[in-house]
Amino acid sequence: MDTQPKLSVISGNFRAGGDDSLSPAPSSASSLRGATNPLTSKVTSVLSTSFADSEFRDALALLDTRGIKNTPETRRELRLDLQMEIIDSNAVIVDDFGRVAEQLRRIGTTLKRLNKNYSDIKQEVQGAHSQTAQLMDESKVLIEKRQNIETKRELLNKIRDHFILTQDEIDLLSLSSEPVNDLFFAALAKAKVIQKDSEALLGFENQKLGLELMEQVSKHVNMAFQKLYKWLQREFKALNLENPQLHPAIRKAIRVLAERPTLFQNCLDFFADARERILSDSFYTALTGINAAGHQESVSKPIELVAHDSLRYVGDMLAWTHSATVGEKEALEVLFVSEGDEIAKGLESGRKNEIWSLVHDETSNEEPFDARKALNELVDRDIAGASRLLRQRIQQVIQNNEDTILAYKLANLLGFYKAMFSKVLGPNSALIQLIVNLEQEALRQFMTLVRDHIATLQTEFQKTPDDLGPPVFLQEALDQLGVIMKTYDSSIDAASDKEKEFEAILTEALNPFVSGCREMAESLPSPGKFIFRLNCNLTVLAALGPFSFTEKKRSETQRDVDGDAATLLESQLSLLKKNSGLQEIFLAVRGLDATDKEAVKSLHRLKPFEPTSLKLARQTLDDFLPSALIDAMEHIKLIRDSKISRQITEDAAEKFCQEFEHLEDVLLADEALFAAEAYDGDIDPFKDLFPRTTGEIRVLLS
Repeated sequence: MDTQPKLSVISGNFRAGGDDSLSPAPSSASSLRGATNPLTSKVTSVLSTSFADSEFRDALALLDTRGIKNTPETRRELRLDLQMEIIDSNAVIVDDFGRVAEQLRRIGTTLKRLNKNYSDIKQEVQGAHSQTAQLMDESKVLIEKRQNIETKRELLNKIRDHFILTQDEIDLLSLSSEPVNDLFFAALAKAKVIQKDSEALLGFENQKLGLELMEQVSKHVNMAFQKLYKWLQREFKALNLENPQLHPAIRKAIRVLAERPTLFQNCLDFFADARERILSDSFYTALTGINAAGHQESVSKPIELVAHDSLRYVGDMLAWTHSATVGEKEALEVLFVSEGDEIAKGLESGRKNEIWSLVHDETSNEEPFDARKALNELVDRDIAGASRLLRQRIQQVIQNNEDTILAYKLANLLGFYKAMFSKVLGPNSALIQLIVNLEQEALRQFMTLVRDHIATLQTEFQKTPDDLGPPVFLQEALDQLGVIMKTYDSSIDAASDKEKEFEAILTEALNPFVSGCREMAESLPSPGKFIFRLNCNLTVLAALGPFSFTEKKRSETQRDVDGDAATLLESQLSLLKKNSGLQEIFLAVRGLDATDKEAVKSLHRLKPFEPTSLKLARQTLDDFLPSALIDAMEHIKLIRDSKISRQITEDAAEKFCQEFEHLEDVLLADEALFAAEAYDGDIDPFKDLFPRTTGEIRVLLS
């Protein structure tokens, strides 16, 4: 808001206001100079106040916003009005605080009532607690007595039990002619109960009965476990895991036999050996169509005949192994996992009873039985024979392969099945380690083939294409890498950091070719060197673009592209300066301050600013401008990306215009000095010799 005119109005009013007595006549000015009129002093003080004073300026602005008219009545009552407004505002505030105080008093009253209610409730709760404390103590005593009575009752029940097995029960436990059925397990359970209960009799003073019972029952129990062990071996020989209806007695026998860890482990070893032979023979039959007896099987076509290429051959073998592993695990889950807790309890109990296990436990910490882990280990052992055959066949394929893409696809396929087998058997199985070793071997073969291919291309690294486009070997390498990246991207065996895992592939399959292109570029003159590098890097960027796990490599390549583009921009700018004839002039005014008069004057002593030089530069510039942009584009026409080529040229033209704008500022400063007659002698202004403007340059270069 411009308040300066209002100040003049106020001062004018004081000078020629409505009261003529307050405005001295011009004729009496001399008589009032020495007088001490208070009003005159006040007017003088107001008029002497500077408008630069922020307080004075704010006061005037406030008067404007209030819409006060500059009248004598208003000036007389202004202070009273302001004080009245302040008093009214203070009255409103006092009323508001009064209401707040009233509300606070009400809140205080409410809090007092709440505190009183809380104290009353607290007293009632404390009284109730003191009344029930005695009842709680009495109930605790009664509970302890009840527990003692229950313990005595249990002891009496055990004493009343029969401590002697019947002859039929003994026959069931010891004779191999008797079947292993529910009656057998019932008799064995009874014997174990008697064995356990007999320990209580050893606590009496007369231990003879307890010792005799313990000896007899232990003999029968041991015979029962031996019978169970042999029976399980016979059942395992004839066991058909493909039959979903497994005999429930087998599952129960496994659970019971776990109470004898040594027999249980021997039984598992026997089972694993039998299943290993069966699965190994089945795998061989699936491969060749010939069974273990040497006869031709016609159930399905052999893998070796159906698989027409190495990748399918390896895939079919891995698929068969995976199917067999899953089927084996599903079948064994019925035998072991469903009874996993009982087996764990049995093994723990058995370790406590076997003397050699107790000795072993003193020197080592035995891990608790894990049904899932034991199942995975058992399946891993069952498939071990087929795994060895699988390893031999896949190794042959890897070693005989000479195709780079196939080598990587084999490694990727193995990585896929590594993830699949890890879900089935866990990460620490022997089969997983076998797959990992094969995957590493396939990757090593891939790396070897890539290096061999690079070695054969050493002669091609010396020949640069005439059109400065990416060489054929780089195109082929990127095509090959594209197949590899698509294969890797579609794999479910994705590590937590896919980009880091794929760096090794890029190092071997891409970096050597990019390095070869850089070496080829070194032999080229500028700007061909940077155009060739830019074309190669743009091709690499286009190949890496669709894949997220190449972000780091894309960033590195993008930095190279930006660097080459910046170099080409400087090359284009240098070309524009040279062809325009302004290179020496731009160099002379670089860093010169157009406001420095002495520096501007000194330019007249420089050769580029001599009249003949400026006239020649003007003529050269006039000849250059009509085709400048086309000539510059022609200079880098071999860049494959026309958008980048145009952007580089346009940026160079913009920088040229900026430097010309600085030159024009210097020329205008020189012209201003001539206008101020700051020069001596016969000197022509630069602007007369070189009248071109930045606007004209921009139009012709656009």
